[in-house]
Amino acid sequence: QVQLVESGGGLVQAGGSLRLSCADSERTFRRYAMGWFRQPPGKEREFVAAISWSGGTYYANSVKGRFTISRDNAKKTMYLQMNSLKPEDTAVYYCAADPDSTLIVTRMYEYDYWGQGTQVTVSS
Repeated sequence: QVQLVESGGGLVQAGGSLRLSCADSERTFRRYAMGWFRQPPGKEREFVAAISWSGGTYYANSVKGRFTISRDNAKKTMYLQMNSLKPEDTAVYYCAADPDSTLIVTRMYEYDYWGQGTQVTVSS
């Protein structure tokens, strides 16, 4: 079973940067698609970025050009580098894994495993 542990959230001023990490603590080697989602205060969870097993990427329009998703399969870790942060990026960020696919997955319901979430707060 995939077990995801996130880290790297925090408080940052607008224009600043943060890097989130998502590590799979499961020992078994598996190939799977991964992604990042976020839930702003009082709103529903939304798609942020996705990455295939081979490293193909896809971004929500709201973060394109500012965020970069990447993964290190040997370390079983995914990253989200967030630059030029805006107050509207404030949210709880979740990582997710879909063991049924090695391609890019953008739909939330297709992900079977989720991290616990990490808070990102961007002050103006």
